[in-house]
Amino acid sequence: MTIWIPELAGQGPRYRQLADAIGHAIARGELAPGTKLPPQRRLADALGVTVGTVTRAYALAEQRGDVMARVGSGTYVRGAEKTQLAFNHVRQTPPESDTVDLSLSLPPAHPEREAALGRAMQAIQREPANLRAAIDYQPEQGQAGQREILADWFTRLGRPVSVDELLIDQGGMHGIYLSLSALLAPGERLAAERLTYPGLISALQQLSLKSVAIPHDRDGIDVDALARASDQQPFRALYVMPDCHNPTTTRLTESRRRDLVALARERQFWLIEDEVYQHPHVEPATPLYQLAPERTVTLFSVAKLLGGGLRVGALRAPGELHGRLTAALRAQSWMPPPLMTSLVCQWIASGDADALLAWQREELVWRFDRAMQKLEGFQPRGQRGGFYLWLPLPGELRTSHVIEQLKARQVTVSSAESFCLGNVAAPQAIRVCISAAESREALDRALDIIAETLGNPDPMLWQTV
Repeated sequence: MTIWIPELAGQGPRYRQLADAIGHAIARGELAPGTKLPPQRRLADALGVTVGTVTRAYALAEQRGDVMARVGSGTYVRGAEKTQLAFNHVRQTPPESDTVDLSLSLPPAHPEREAALGRAMQAIQREPANLRAAIDYQPEQGQAGQREILADWFTRLGRPVSVDELLIDQGGMHGIYLSLSALLAPGERLAAERLTYPGLISALQQLSLKSVAIPHDRDGIDVDALARASDQQPFRALYVMPDCHNPTTTRLTESRRRDLVALARERQFWLIEDEVYQHPHVEPATPLYQLAPERTVTLFSVAKLLGGGLRVGALRAPGELHGRLTAALRAQSWMPPPLMTSLVCQWIASGDADALLAWQREELVWRFDRAMQKLEGFQPRGQRGGFYLWLPLPGELRTSHVIEQLKARQVTVSSAESFCLGNVAAPQAIRVCISAAESREALDRALDIIAETLGNPDPMLWQTV
């Protein structure tokens, strides 16, 4: 088989010239998706450069998102799998497995979840009227009584909303899909942070929408960069996670919230505010829907509070959007399933939801403090009481190799790659969901393995330069 040999030209270091040549060859179709790049030594001999130059070029091409290294196999041109990676976060590890899966931001396990669900089911079963309502058709926005219970609960959790503002949906992911369907037409653009929720990326692909990737830092989305992007690539809406950015855990500062709202009003774009996480242990910040109620759609969900399998959430939106949102909901599922919502509302009305949430908050604080203690040498980022940590890798460690090494030791985490919007290059970092461990003991074991792996890495974990 003929080896691919590029012509190196231009200014700058040879490794950058080679990385540029790889990108150009992919764009021209010379290197098809799935093509395996030549072994580093063979290409180095053919080009008359050192193996280190080729290795460094491959690493740069991987950071740009052009190729993907597979441990023990080689380096391959990215193809369809790049988009498929956007939303591959489903539970793959059986509960009885010895693997500690920290890749999903699940609520911490507690037997009271199942017990409270059982009590809610029994309560509905005892009331014939509730049973009839649970199997009957209902308004697209949900039953008025259920919306009242959810509105009151969200208000008590620090997000005051009125019943007339709410539409019940099937969880945060469904809320994203409904919002995009109602606000954008195929081919239009949505702006979001460069690293963002994989479910959003998947929805954009399904709805044939374009994306505009916006820089962000420790204070949240860069509003000045957003303004420049609006001039260059006008967009219809912005998706943002102001209270706990997924995956970096950053929080949008109060001043940037106000600057963002001012820009949205000036440029006339919609705000899609993701509020599925509750963090009571930080200073309260003003929700975007309170700063700009006429331009904001806010997503709520019970997935992180009670359980993801319930598939119950709500949208808060201005009245002028309700018609479009209910039309989108009717086209997709006709109505939110009343039985699921009845279970959630019974759970809340009984007081069981508040009791479970109080325990969960304290458990997440313990887990956060424990994780920060065990990983303190690696500068993890997070919010006290949060579900996950963001861990930029030290030195020149490569994410793909770290994840493979952890997997070999029965610990699963998420790479930054799944969160990259469009062609954004993935940073060398991992997300560690401290909430997902089945027990404190399992979390301790996983954290020790992560610390050992990063502190005493196998040589293959390092980029060769």
